[in-house]
Amino acid sequence: MENIINENLRNNCANALTVLEKAKDQNTVELQSKLIWCMGSYDNDKNPVGLHEYGVVALETLKNIKKNNPRRINKKIIEGLEKGIRDYEISLN
Repeated sequence: MENIINENLRNNCANALTVLEKAKDQNTVELQSKLIWCMGSYDNDKNPVGLHEYGVVALETLKNIKKNNPRRINKKIIEGLEKGIRDYEISLN
């Protein structure tokens, strides 16, 4: 079950990365790089700590972009990332 939760978090981070790349916002370039690195690291060692850390940052970034430009970010991307983060945090307990 834990692997499914971790894979879900990874997939939601990948979706967030795609949206950030399409937004072409220079303020998110460093975050994009960190998400790419964390996904590669997770693919190699299956440790989701970095995905969680930068998934939370990506979630806040996406929410801020959506607040300023409501049509720019799909609500389902934010909801998916929220669920992935929440499920991961629950699995830690």
